[in-house]
Amino acid sequence: MEKPIRVLHVLGGVGLGGAESRIMDLYRQMNREEIQFDFLVHSAAVRSGFQEMRQNGGDTGKDGKGEESVRKPQFYDEEIQSLGGHIYVLPKFKVYNYFAYRKAVKAFFVSHREFRVVQGHMTSTAGIYLPIAKKAGVPVTVAHARNAGVAKGLKGLATRFFRRGLVKKADYCFACSQLAGQDVFGETAMNAGQVKVIYNAIDVGRFTYDEKVRREARAQLGLSGEFVLGHVGRFDYQKNHPYLLEIFTAVREKRKDALLFLLGDGGDRPAMEERCRQLGIGDSVRFMGNRKDAERFYQAMDFFLLPSFFEGLPGVLVEAQAAGLRCMVSDTVTREAKATDLVTYMSIEESPARWAEEILKQADYDRRDTAQELREAGFDVRTQAQGYRRFYLGEDAERIGDGKM
Repeated sequence: MEKPIRVLHVLGGVGLGGAESRIMDLYRQMNREEIQFDFLVHSAAVRSGFQEMRQNGGDTGKDGKGEESVRKPQFYDEEIQSLGGHIYVLPKFKVYNYFAYRKAVKAFFVSHREFRVVQGHMTSTAGIYLPIAKKAGVPVTVAHARNAGVAKGLKGLATRFFRRGLVKKADYCFACSQLAGQDVFGETAMNAGQVKVIYNAIDVGRFTYDEKVRREARAQLGLSGEFVLGHVGRFDYQKNHPYLLEIFTAVREKRKDALLFLLGDGGDRPAMEERCRQLGIGDSVRFMGNRKDAERFYQAMDFFLLPSFFEGLPGVLVEAQAAGLRCMVSDTVTREAKATDLVTYMSIEESPARWAEEILKQADYDRRDTAQELREAGFDVRTQAQGYRRFYLGEDAERIGDGKM
């Protein structure tokens, strides 16, 4: 039996993020005797060279100088290894270590020539590692835009600098939405048809609304008639948690039975916990952390909020619609993410009270099964996996790009 072809996905890490979750949804659908995924991630724990994580649940390997790494296991490490994937680690790119980073990337691709496809989801440095991969003999390189914005300050400026000309440095350019494609590759490339839009698909069946599951989930969470608002996302600038908490405070003024569930983790979480105390809503906000059973929390919720500063195409919004939830989202979010009539867009320039008013106006509605709507809109990973299979095997590359695979 022939060995499976290997596809290398390049990411910042394999924690519970949007891009990571979408890639794992796809990975689970692959026939792994035919196609295997590996992951090249980044960590400050690796100072030079590269390492491979051992197959023992996250214990460290060694870096290029033989020094023990202290990279902490991440959310998807164990599952990746259980599926037969390898996790390799490069030094985290810091701009000042540009030459050391290039050296580490070169060393990696000299040592690893097994990949048929290298798919770079970390576009900030894709202009560095994709040309190196190509020169090392990788047949197919892909730059994949997953977001439609950058961080504040110097980090964001550096990202835009190193992305320059990326459309010319990869064999294929993918984007999760028109907005993401424009932001990463530029409007000219989008208009010229150089970028293929492929939606962030989900496992629709996993999130489909089920009244029985909802009752069970709410009982387990100690809920009866409370009005539960929810949000799923890491705690950082992009997700706009301070504004989200002000919206909830305004809702709470009108509905004393309101609760807010926050799923996710991140560096800004302690500050948001303190902000809840300052706003007097500490007893009504539940910080749930990263969850493997997020689908049950969607079932328990009554309304979903996403007031982000920017997004590519948020998978969490697709998941919320799959669960039959009404959603209030920032008008910076691409309209391509609206697969049902459950989504309302509103400017984050509006007052939190205005958001709360609209939420309460829409609070009384009937949940429904939206699975077929999402599948028809191109958001089902099972269908999308068939298109990716053809692409990875080199059978039908031209079919990728209509947003539906």
